[in-house]
Amino acid sequence: MKQLKFDHTLAKLIKDGKKTSTFRVNDDKDIRVGDSLQIIDKVKPDEPASWKIIGEASVLEVVVKPIGELTKEDYEGHETYEKPTDILAVFRGYYGPHVSAMTPLKKVTFSFSAHAKAVSFLQAGEAGVVPSGQLPSHVKLYGDGGSRGNPGPSALGYVICDTTGNVLREGSKYLGITTNNQAEYHALKMGLETCRSENVREVDVFMDSLLVVNQMKGIFKVKNRDLWPIYEAIKGIASNFKRVSFTHVPRELNKLADAEVNKALDAIKA
Repeated sequence: MKQLKFDHTLAKLIKDGKKTSTFRVNDDKDIRVGDSLQIIDKVKPDEPASWKIIGEASVLEVVVKPIGELTKEDYEGHETYEKPTDILAVFRGYYGPHVSAMTPLKKVTFSFSAHAKAVSFLQAGEAGVVPSGQLPSHVKLYGDGGSRGNPGPSALGYVICDTTGNVLREGSKYLGITTNNQAEYHALKMGLETCRSENVREVDVFMDSLLVVNQMKGIFKVKNRDLWPIYEAIKGIASNFKRVSFTHVPRELNKLADAEVNKALDAIKA
């Protein structure tokens, strides 16, 4: 998951709902509308051991314009500047003297959801993933599968989060030539197998495949014989949990799992 790091003062403003945007120069993270971002509080900037993952932001708007064309409306509620040259001085301090009035500046506006309990940045790692052996008893599983051709080169992807949204596991696998529906089912199977291997007891599954979700819920019948074996296998795996729920979500809310799918497919293409 993409991350944004802030000093403690700014992080507190975000947590208190008083800061809902940030400016970026040379945006190497390629932040886009709909992205989910982990927010890092650099409690003591020079001591990464003090840093905390305090919550998750959802990107609502992205505006790009040269620094010299910014107006007071652009930075209202973000920072207090008297004139554009003040902004230029600040960003030269961050990024170097090469920053000019023509340098593109990206304003990212977001909504923020705080985690019930902050997670240690070092414990989670740079990607925000909690080390193996620490899955809680109740998790959220996001699964996705994709086929470039249908049938065609296919891959699965899954992401396991705790109930407050912290990413705990990510996984992907190239499947060879299959259909999109087969890839979706394989993603669900591997995600559930990972949860079972780490003694998870309750799983809330979220997928953007309405077919898979409704078949697992018994609303749709499994008419494709090629799907019967993996469908039955998943039913068997699910019986090992105390509870498994299935929820359909729009594609834009399943971007993390989708990114895992594309990572596996792009690796093969490369």
